[in-house]
Amino acid sequence: MNNQTELSVSTEVLEKMAEIAACEIDGVNGVAKKAIDLKGAIKSKSIVKGVKVENVNGAIDINVYICVDSKAKMREVAERVQANVKDKIQTMTGTAVTRVNVNIEDIDFAEEKE
Repeated sequence: MNNQTELSVSTEVLEKMAEIAACEIDGVNGVAKKAIDLKGAIKSKSIVKGVKVENVNGAIDINVYICVDSKAKMREVAERVQANVKDKIQTMTGTAVTRVNVNIEDIDFAEEKE
């Protein structure tokens, strides 16, 4: 008798996991809401997302759209987001993450105004 278990994780769950992993990094003030294609909007009932996950031949490609703190070193933050998202998704699912694209969509200047 074969006791192997097959794991299937929905794209929405992967997107939520990636969003949480991105927000764990200092300098990230959250995910930016980015317009997605119409087909994706109908499927997910949402026109804007901060993370887009694509499953390509059993591997995962992730696009993360973030808002960073104005004092953050953007390159450093982006590299840490890439590493954390990749690590968390691979550890939790056992599926290879082939690419994590980090897109800085906004800068938060709120602290400077106070």
